[in-house]
This record gives sequence, C-alpha cells and structure tokens, in this order.
Amino acid sequence: MSENLPGGTLTLAHDLTITRMGFGAMQLAGPGVFGPPKDRDQALAVLREAVERGITHIDTSDFYGPFVVNELIKEALHPYPADLRIVTKVGARRGADGSWNPSHEPEDLKAQVRENLQRLALDAIDVVNLRLSEEGTGEESIAEQFGALAELQKEGLIRHLGLSAASAAQLTEAQAIAPVVTVQNLYNLANRQDDALVDRCAAENIAYAAFFPLGGFTPLQSETLTNVAARLDATPQQVALAWLLQRSATTVLIPGTSSLSHLRENIAAASLVLPADALAELDTIGR
Repeated sequence: MSENLPGGTLTLAHDLTITRMGFGAMQLAGPGVFGPPKDRDQALAVLREAVERGITHIDTSDFYGPFVVNELIKEALHPYPADLRIVTKVGARRGADGSWNPSHEPEDLKAQVRENLQRLALDAIDVVNLRLSEEGTGEESIAEQFGALAELQKEGLIRHLGLSAASAAQLTEAQAIAPVVTVQNLYNLANRQDDALVDRCAAENIAYAAFFPLGGFTPLQSETLTNVAARLDATPQQVALAWLLQRSATTVLIPGTSSLSHLRENIAAASLVLPADALAELDTIGR
C-alpha cells in the first residue's frame, strides 16, 4: 500500500525505503511523554491504522514513556510488516520525575540500543539516531559516541545510522565514520534556522526528518498560514505539513498524535499540493 500513499517514498540505501509521511510515536505516551497513555486501546488503534493507511516509517525511542511507546508498538504491530521501517534514537534517559537526562557514554549508548531491540522484539533496528544535546553549540565532537553506534552497525544490530539535534559540522564528522541516512532536527514554517542543512541533505540524499513540524508544545500561530489554509479548504496544520513536503525532495515528516482523527488529517496533508502563490506567502513566515 505504501506506493499509493500520496506523500510518496524515499529510498536512502539499497535496503531502506520509507514513506515521506511517517508517524512520530512520541505522543502515544502520557502527559509530558511520561507514563502510560490515557487511552491504551486508542493508542494501539492509531498505530495499526497508520500502517494500514500505508505508512512505513515509524519514529520512536525507548525514552518515550520511558519504554511505554516501544511496548505499544510491539503489541500493536508485531510481527511487523515486511516493509515497515522503525527508526529509534538513543542519547538520553528519563528521571523518575520525568526529566530528560542526556546520556552519551559510549557503553550506555550501546546498552540503550540493546534495550530498544529487546522491547521492540527486533534482531536489528533499521535506523538508530544519535540524539545530541539541544543545549550544545554544535561544535562538540561526536566521534566517540557515533563511533560506538558504528560498532553496533558492524555487528549487525543496527542497519543504518542518523543524527538528531545535530549541526552541519557534526554531520560532516559523523560521515567520516559511517554513512548517515537521516538528520532529525527542529524545523517548521516558523523555525527556519536549518535552511542550509535541509538543502545539503537534499543534495546528499539524506532524509531530513523535521521534528515538531507543527510547532510541538507551542503550536504554530500565523495569520498568513490561517489565510492560506482557508483559501485551499485545508487546515493550517495540513498546509504546514504540505509545505515541508514541498520544501525539499528528501524532507520527511513524523507528526505525532494519539488521535485517529488527527492521524487521518495528517495523512491527508500528503496529497495537498500548494500552488506557487501560496508557497511564496508561506515563505514569508519564517523569513
């Protein structure tokens, strides 16, 4: 079914093809991405419908919950469809109070990968992203941490590697160690600081996965966006997602939701083609 998904697919390596419209599983956990979902049955239904509607790209992590989201994915979808690609990330652990605590020691990164494998019931993970500190300057070396994941790739536990919250310099450093198939950074209509990196990823056939494509915990608010959406008979959220898909050939989306109606709305955005005048108007938001 994936070839019929309006967002199309993206092939990043000989064995890695994903739908450009993915599903971010973070919001399946409880408030603050902590604890169990308020409606477990609906969370399972959202995962199943995402796959039934052709999505082959699910983004997750063991620190969502923690553990809760990966356990839901396993319950809902295992044994996994042959074309489903699961992308996870390592580099943090959660405190008992729900805090997000960076954890980048090489041996703990390896332990986190093995924990993801166990909870997802996988022999190998399609993509593991190294999540870097969002408080960093982007100048810190990541050779030791990325090298640890590259070792697991050589062992066959990871198929492909990526980065999250990374700078252009860190991408270059990682590429000298092992191929990078995805960069997952904050980017949306109103947050355009990664414009140059989006273009670089397109030129190098690296998936640029825009996280918080709708603004995250502070949803996008724009009169221009609202007006364009009204003209196109779409929601502002759909227009914001469609803009990202048209932004570059390798942009991929991982919007998250715990609602079936929102899931359907997000998927419908993949078939929304924005005309040139709408793109020009929208472009002014982040400039």
